[in-house]
Amino acid sequence: MALVVAPTEPAEAYISVAAADAYFLARGNATWAALTTTQKEQNLRKGADFMGQVYGTRWQGYRVSSTQALDWPRSGVVAFDFDVPYTSIPTAIANANAEFALRASTGELLADQGRATKREKVGPLEVEYMDYATMATTYPAINGMLLPYLNGSGGTFRKVVRT
Repeated sequence: MALVVAPTEPAEAYISVAAADAYFLARGNATWAALTTTQKEQNLRKGADFMGQVYGTRWQGYRVSSTQALDWPRSGVVAFDFDVPYTSIPTAIANANAEFALRASTGELLADQGRATKREKVGPLEVEYMDYATMATTYPAINGMLLPYLNGSGGTFRKVVRT
């Protein structure tokens, strides 16, 4: 089944395989290039799903339609002091989808979590995690890409003029 890319509905991803290929080629990423087209499409879907699960309640603005499959396109979004057109997907959103797809190709993005390990010793090797450390994997580089499009991110200030 061919991947449906937003803003076309019913959207499954924010970036096409061809655009993701170009994105990773420009960055010299051989891992993505080694995947089949089917694997790339599956991972782009997983990346978009992950974005909805993690960022869905934090995006600025509102969905353009109550029936759209993904969170974008959105209206009422301001990034870098500019209104984001509600008819398009920002490049950072598409690139983040590609980055999450790459990570999905090597494992689960939202894996089930068990009990946190305090100390584990196998032979001479020993691992102890910091108290209160999160069990979830975080993606600071991708979070930085998305920051201007999130509520309370500091990237969306509007000047108020009172008359």
